[in-house]
Amino acid sequence: MFIQFPEVHVKVQGLDEVQLPQMVTIRQRYDAAKIDDVESALRTQLDALPDHASYAGKRIAITVGSRGIPHLPEMVRVMADTLRAWGAEPFVVPAMGSHGGATAEGQLEMLAGYGVTEVAIGCPIVSSMDVVSFGELSGEPLYCDKAAYESDGIVVFNKVKPHTDFRGPHESGLAKMMAIGIAKHKGAASLHSFGFHTFTEMVPAAAELFLERCPVAFGVGVVQNAYDDICCIETCTPENMMETDRRLLELAKERLAKFKFDACDLLIVEQIGKNFSGNGHDPNVTGRSITHSCDDVLDAKKMVVLGLTPESHHNAAGLAMADCTTRRVLNDVDWETTWANTLTTGVTSACAIPLYANTDLEAIKLCLRSCYRLDYANALVARVKNTMELHDIQVSEALYEQIRGRDDVEFVAGPAPLRFDADGFLLP
Repeated sequence: MFIQFPEVHVKVQGLDEVQLPQMVTIRQRYDAAKIDDVESALRTQLDALPDHASYAGKRIAITVGSRGIPHLPEMVRVMADTLRAWGAEPFVVPAMGSHGGATAEGQLEMLAGYGVTEVAIGCPIVSSMDVVSFGELSGEPLYCDKAAYESDGIVVFNKVKPHTDFRGPHESGLAKMMAIGIAKHKGAASLHSFGFHTFTEMVPAAAELFLERCPVAFGVGVVQNAYDDICCIETCTPENMMETDRRLLELAKERLAKFKFDACDLLIVEQIGKNFSGNGHDPNVTGRSITHSCDDVLDAKKMVVLGLTPESHHNAAGLAMADCTTRRVLNDVDWETTWANTLTTGVTSACAIPLYANTDLEAIKLCLRSCYRLDYANALVARVKNTMELHDIQVSEALYEQIRGRDDVEFVAGPAPLRFDADGFLLP
């Protein structure tokens, strides 16, 4: 469902007096350690697993989620090729809860957007929303993708990263893949019915039951660094999967990119998308979470969102956390897909439609005008392409003055004005 939002002509007193500050391009530096040959590293990890001969003649399901992972098609193909070399018959199941509009076709489309097709990975993809209940947790049924549950073994493959809406020893990773990702829409809704405030206990409890009652073969956890490069790949057996997930989460938190400042008047985010975060923009960066679990990350008085990635397939989850967006963004949103995903959480405020302006320039000015008693020339403004690319960003002169002495901040260029095209949209 797409809605064509009309142009807006609200008169805002003082909007024409807003002067945008000059911007400085800086480079934020992080730990750049990475794996240069991802496919070789994965093969080494797979070779280290025990009992290769035990896979002969077995149908093995590989979970593939909705988070963007570099070299994803190549990694899935390595797993499929390795399993086939062991005598198994591998296949992929989309394991992304309610993403992709909570439909089998939508989840296939999401995988194709990442380059994960049957041709690219060399094995079948079995996409279905059919599930099997394998137990209960606090009276609520737990579910597993039917094709995976009826297989001879499940490869639990996922990125491990901090979650957007709760904190604990197991957040977004192997445990969450077992508890929610492979549970499809029905299982994701079931577990979310307890609320995010219970996830610290509920996600690992559901994962433990999954390990006990579902045919888990082994796990593959991936950690990315602040530059979106893979810095760690580890395989694990069912016996040490939870410990591996916990340890990889600690590493992921160490490698997570964050701003080198604690507060700003305005954060400009050029793009949000499901390939960056379930929340579109990572609250571990923006400080904007539907559950307020990241309120201590960044104090951004206002945040404007100016675009959706093609990989999102028009899912605008996370847009509700913006103070303002544009008409062009709203007209690009599939609201049924977005609401199907966000309503699974039970947080109805995540479905809200923010204030919008006709152009990027108007949206930015509107946010600055709505900051109380702001000296526009000295406004603290930061601009990022997305929340996964925080190395080269722009900050206003006043914000740069606050951080220029840090040894992990490098001057690149400027000061210079933000540039817009003739229609008022921000230029690269």
